[in-house]
Amino acid sequence: MDNGESSYRRFLAGDDSGMVELVREFKDGLMLYLRSYTDDIYAAEDCVQDTFIRLAVKKPKFNGKSTFKTWLFTIGRNIAIDNVRKSRRNSGVSLSDCGILADEANLEQSYLVSEQKINLRHAMCRLKDEYQQVLYLTYFEEFSNEETSKIIGKSRKQIENLLYNARKALRTELEKEGFKYENI
Repeated sequence: MDNGESSYRRFLAGDDSGMVELVREFKDGLMLYLRSYTDDIYAAEDCVQDTFIRLAVKKPKFNGKSTFKTWLFTIGRNIAIDNVRKSRRNSGVSLSDCGILADEANLEQSYLVSEQKINLRHAMCRLKDEYQQVLYLTYFEEFSNEETSKIIGKSRKQIENLLYNARKALRTELEKEGFKYENI
């Protein structure tokens, strides 16, 4: 698959299997990324559904200025930000601390293949939201700094600085747990 673009074009042309392929390909990664915005796996799941519903109903035009995956994650990010704003306004309660639920642990187990990635993911939960987002997009979804900058809405230089500081904070967090990773 060419990062989803051909599936989306097929969907726009009337082939519903294109949307099925998009959901299958991107839902898990998008959900884990959006969880860093919502601090709740269930809210992140709702945002993922809203993202695909927006694609299916509004059928926004993909202009090709970035990869399809970058474009999709940007739409999801915007939906998650709106969701967080609404929930803060409606509830008046701050978001809960970063907790791992049983369903989320199962999702992580199936999505994150290696033990090291699981340990990294848990350590990332204890970092600032911005650090979580930049690390997740860069290492788990393998976006370039340029693509990450488009998704997050910061300059490439800001992403490089954020990534440097995030790696440093992650290294400190992992060392507290007794892990030693030289390549972080």
